[in-house]
Amino acid sequence: MRRIVLSKESAPGFADLGKRHYRGLEERVGTAADGIERTTELRPAPRWVAPTFGVLALLTLPWVCYLALTLPRHVMSVHYRAAWVGFDLGLVATLALTAVQAYRGHRQVGLAASATATMLVVDAWFDVVTTPVGPDLALSVLLAALVELPLAAVCVWIARHGDRMVERRLRQLAVRAEPATDQAETTRRTATNRRRRPARVRNRLR
Repeated sequence: MRRIVLSKESAPGFADLGKRHYRGLEERVGTAADGIERTTELRPAPRWVAPTFGVLALLTLPWVCYLALTLPRHVMSVHYRAAWVGFDLGLVATLALTAVQAYRGHRQVGLAASATATMLVVDAWFDVVTTPVGPDLALSVLLAALVELPLAAVCVWIARHGDRMVERRLRQLAVRAEPATDQAETTRRTATNRRRRPARVRNRLR
């Protein structure tokens, strides 16, 4: 077995070699970390979504101008009642969906709240602009200002803070489930002890 002896003259060389090794290791680790960071950056939507929807928005503007110049100011609607009843049923569905997902602590509650906010704003808009001048118009404006638009703002807040609401709801459900879990564990232990007692008695009799 050979004995390796390091002299004072060779020690600096080994020290420089160790420094170069660790410096290269740090560089490789830094490069790997940068690559992982770049690969883990997830976009909320694919890259084609932004330009596509921007172009669609620009293309819709001429259509809006065309409708503003050509549509009649007054029109007789054949399915006016069905349109409003169907729309309100859709609003009820989105409100109920938001309530259920919020109660269950579902992480998709933000989507339901966003849809509900959109439905409420649309409801307020068309309810005001389609109502003739008179007491009904005043009632529509009052409902839009005091009920529909504030509730839409609440839905927007829910959509923006949905993760916090879900975490809070899951903690509440976990706290409520603890007593039931403890009771079930106590019942299981009691049943296990009851099964073990006859076995202990038989062992003692032997």
